[in-house]
Amino acid sequence: MNVILNQDVLAGKWKQARGMAKQWWGKLTDDDLTRINGRIEELIGKVQERYGYTKEQAEQEVARFMNQFKE
Repeated sequence: MNVILNQDVLAGKWKQARGMAKQWWGKLTDDDLTRINGRIEELIGKVQERYGYTKEQAEQEVARFMNQFKE
């Protein structure tokens, strides 16, 4: 996953992405989303923590999520 490119995209569209992330991963709380604040590594970590995924699984999930924002 191209983390730097995706980081810029996620940070730039975080307000839009936040609501979509909440729908995508219902176990993420509003506090989680506030702390993540568009940082992709934070999102990967929270998805990993909340869903019990390995780091690789969480990265794949976040990559699938990020595909929605490709221009």
